[in-house]
Amino acid sequence: MGNLKSVSKALEHVAPKEQVLVTADPQAIRAADRVVVPGQGAMPDCMRRLTASGARDAVVAATRDKPFLGLCIGVQMLFERGEEGNTPGLGVLRGGVPRFKDNVVEVPHMGWNQVIQTRPHPMWNGIPDRTWFYFVHSYYPAPADPAVSAATAEYGVVFTCAVARDNIFAVQFHPEKSQSAGLQLLSNFVNWRP
Repeated sequence: MGNLKSVSKALEHVAPKEQVLVTADPQAIRAADRVVVPGQGAMPDCMRRLTASGARDAVVAATRDKPFLGLCIGVQMLFERGEEGNTPGLGVLRGGVPRFKDNVVEVPHMGWNQVIQTRPHPMWNGIPDRTWFYFVHSYYPAPADPAVSAATAEYGVVFTCAVARDNIFAVQFHPEKSQSAGLQLLSNFVNWRP
């Protein structure tokens, strides 16, 4: 689903003593202490691959019982439905994934953007509010419950770019491409005890 290698390398960098496994094996996902679901590309393709690999149920189970980090399409898949291909998501969070309007902004949204933290969270430790992170996307999460939003950014509209609930934290931006701030976020995840 795209950026697996760069995400695994960034995690290995911040947690050199931990085993980082890139897998779609449901048993390995269930056995993991924590789960990261990155994604890049098209949500319909990512959802098809997640289902075809047999990993879908294991990923949904991980959102219930272990530290879970979703990145880019990994946050979008948590919602009920995405506009891209009218694709059903995992339905872990209520809400949808709309597309930016072409007539308002250039799509895709690609580049650095400030992230405005909307509430405190351990995943923000050591990351000042309004820190710049790297984005590449045409769709964004729109939670039905505003309380799950952990950060926003602005690109033509103010949109949710991070969500948090219980053991789930997920972001629309790419921490693995966001230099020291992204590495800090990944380090926070490795040390997070929800």
